[in-house]
Amino acid sequence: MSEDEGTTRPRPGWTEIAVGALGYVALTVLALVVLAGTVVPGSPLLAVVSVGVAGAAALGAFAVAAVVRVRSWSAFGVRATTWRWLLLGAAGGVLGWLVNRVIVVGYVLASGDTSNPQEGFLPGVTGAFGTFALMMLLGAVLVPIGEELLFRGVVTTALGRYGAWVAVLGSALVFALAHGVSIVLPAAFVLGVINAVLLRRSGSVWPGVVAHGVNNALVFGLTAILL
Repeated sequence: MSEDEGTTRPRPGWTEIAVGALGYVALTVLALVVLAGTVVPGSPLLAVVSVGVAGAAALGAFAVAAVVRVRSWSAFGVRATTWRWLLLGAAGGVLGWLVNRVIVVGYVLASGDTSNPQEGFLPGVTGAFGTFALMMLLGAVLVPIGEELLFRGVVTTALGRYGAWVAVLGSALVFALAHGVSIVLPAAFVLGVINAVLLRRSGSVWPGVVAHGVNNALVFGLTAILL
């Protein structure tokens, strides 16, 4: 694997990882405290709010990490890229979705466990068209932008000093764990690997944003169609 030289000078480090992680947790907890008791459990509104909080917390955490020391957006992969890389990102999103479907089906066949750890999102996806459109906007646009900036822009680039494999696999593991220990974990890990490779190869975070958006759009869209 190669990495565009511009992403290494200057490069985020453990300071940015720590600030980003603390910011992500703090913003998520703050949102939960503020919204506690105001949204009906199991409602479409709760699903929309949950997705919005995830995206906003990641975006806010990245913003804090980006200004604490390095203060260079290009150091986090926020730079222009080509249409070729964006198309490769879209293909990566489809590939990630396909691999993840195999993982899910294999897990269900092997364990018999058909529970869905993301069941709370279903009311938003299968509800009214307006709610579904908002879920798609937040889940396929806001969340990919926020999470790619945080987990790839900060974590992957920071771990890059230890080599390509540490950067790719380490950041993918952090990304997967952030989604919880469930069947979602290996699915998130696969997408994390794909997007980390896209960042290191292209030098830009945007192909990964496209891959993430396509993956989420497929998940939400096909869930709405099937259910």
